[in-house]
Amino acid sequence: MNSNNFCVIMAGGIGSRFWPLSRNHRPKQFLDILGTGRTMLQQTFDRFKQIIPTQNILIVSHQDYYSLIKEQLPEIEDNNILLEPERKNTAPCIAYANHKINAINPNANIIVSPADHLILNTTEFLRVITECLGFAQKNQTSLLTIGIKPNRPETGYGYIQIDKRNINDQESAEITKVRTFTEKPDLEMAKIFLESGEYFWNSGVFIWSLHAIQSAFEKHQPEIDNLFKEGKNKYNTIEEKDFIRTTYSRSKSISIDFGIMEKVEGSVYVFCSDFGWSDLGTWGSLYENSEKDELQNSIVGSNTFTFNTKNSIVRIGDNKLAVIQGLDNYIVVEADNILLICKKDDEQEIKKFVNDISIKKGTAYI
Repeated sequence: MNSNNFCVIMAGGIGSRFWPLSRNHRPKQFLDILGTGRTMLQQTFDRFKQIIPTQNILIVSHQDYYSLIKEQLPEIEDNNILLEPERKNTAPCIAYANHKINAINPNANIIVSPADHLILNTTEFLRVITECLGFAQKNQTSLLTIGIKPNRPETGYGYIQIDKRNINDQESAEITKVRTFTEKPDLEMAKIFLESGEYFWNSGVFIWSLHAIQSAFEKHQPEIDNLFKEGKNKYNTIEEKDFIRTTYSRSKSISIDFGIMEKVEGSVYVFCSDFGWSDLGTWGSLYENSEKDELQNSIVGSNTFTFNTKNSIVRIGDNKLAVIQGLDNYIVVEADNILLICKKDDEQEIKKFVNDISIKKGTAYI
């Protein structure tokens, strides 16, 4: 393995759209959502450790989740767990990791990946990542993201438009320049994107050299970069924790997409791929990627009985007996004595449910 290659796994989200299974004290990245025996974080780590030295894998998460990380990834050293005192979106998170890695290896190439994505074809995924690392090594001023070939007009993902004018100039047919980034479109626009053949889903996985991403921060987010640069001599020392606490309190909250990727011109590339990807952001996306019975139900729960029920996703703990009759296209989830019954088509309302419950009942159920 190349000792210059590093991986940053972002594992600090709350995963509120998977409520009530995902809760503040144990969000979805720390859950075995797919019933494989490994949590989403563990599966992500398992993939990357095949091509990245374990000592070069960093986990960035909220400080509340330190114990969960140690419980699920005991092989990760404390120095490789970057704890955020506040949630400030992905740009400060990545800036922190950049400066931490720079203190270890200024010649690093870095993969940045969420902790909670589904990858169906691991072999192809690792081939893509390896190709991307090679590109990052050779192109020290370029930023690379991974685009996923769309198979439906999805309104829940961001999109990347490739620049077909430059496609023949690239060293690989799979890598081309990015023309535009587009946030989640409405259905009609998503259909146009799909038909054009120029748009790929934005996976939120990035690959770049440390030099390239630091240069981008210096140019486009100098305020954030300068904050973290102040701790140049404190990273990987006992002073790091206090420094980060102060730095996060002073940093603005902004995403890496909006803060960096959409602002860089001429040197942002996309690897156009297809390895069975989903961000598993909703119950609907989990349903689409789950095994189903003859009535198209996805059911987890050994004591769950359904009658005249179809096209539904059901998650009931084995310690509960549940009888469900007459539902079509529903979400039924029980966890920690909370029961959710919601139409699949209305699952965007779950965030509203959670907010209303928080107001009326406090945070005990959140």
